[in-house]
Amino acid sequence: MSAQSAHTSVLDDIVAGVREDLAAREAAVPLVELRAALADAPPPRDPMPHFRSPGSSVIAEVKRRSPSKGDLADIPDPAALAAEYTAGGAAAISVLTEQRRFNGSLADLRAVRAAVDTPILRKDFIVAEYQLVEARAAGADLALLIVASLPGDRLQRLYDAARDLGLTVLVEVHDEAETERAVELGAELVGVNARNLKTLAVDPGTFARLAPLVPEDRVLVAESGIGGRPDVERFVREGARAVLVGEALVKDGAPRAAVASMTGVGA
Repeated sequence: MSAQSAHTSVLDDIVAGVREDLAAREAAVPLVELRAALADAPPPRDPMPHFRSPGSSVIAEVKRRSPSKGDLADIPDPAALAAEYTAGGAAAISVLTEQRRFNGSLADLRAVRAAVDTPILRKDFIVAEYQLVEARAAGADLALLIVASLPGDRLQRLYDAARDLGLTVLVEVHDEAETERAVELGAELVGVNARNLKTLAVDPGTFARLAPLVPEDRVLVAESGIGGRPDVERFVREGARAVLVGEALVKDGAPRAAVASMTGVGA
């Protein structure tokens, strides 16, 4: 890896774009207005009982494209896809809302919310409280916080803000130091992402390496590189209670059956 690319990683580039887009939305709708919209949001749904129940839970993702693979799927109707996921037994539905690299939007999240009662995760690069309020106002029940993108006390501040809003927080880690921070935070739901967000390389051994660092009373989610049931079986053996699956599901012609095949493993 060159010195240049070490200084500006893929994650840095994504976050820079996210901040630009965020500034535009904040200028259009001030935080105080956004907070007023929360009055109409339904109370958040709690996904943790499902995650803690016997057998694997699936967080099924609505994902149009990715920085590593480019366009993954044409999803003309995210609500219809979400309904298929729900019919297959998904414990939660992840909706990518980052627009530049993932071609997602809050409109996708709102469409999914209108279609299903399943808990919804806002999957984005969250760097400000504004995005958490946006998530709740759009009907999200969970929010993703990526430890790698939240240095210093920013992680704690956003975690507390999310909890105050009633959001369940999926705290995502990639290495030992990040896992330690997530555990110290008291995160109940810890996602281990096998994809290095600085280089986009996937290391299949990441989950097995980091899982033992997380206390058994927390819920571990395996993320990235899950192609089908055999992968889920491996992650469950290594300590996962849930798996977050995007690419394999959006490319599968039968998303309902694919979710069902990955649900309840190890029960």
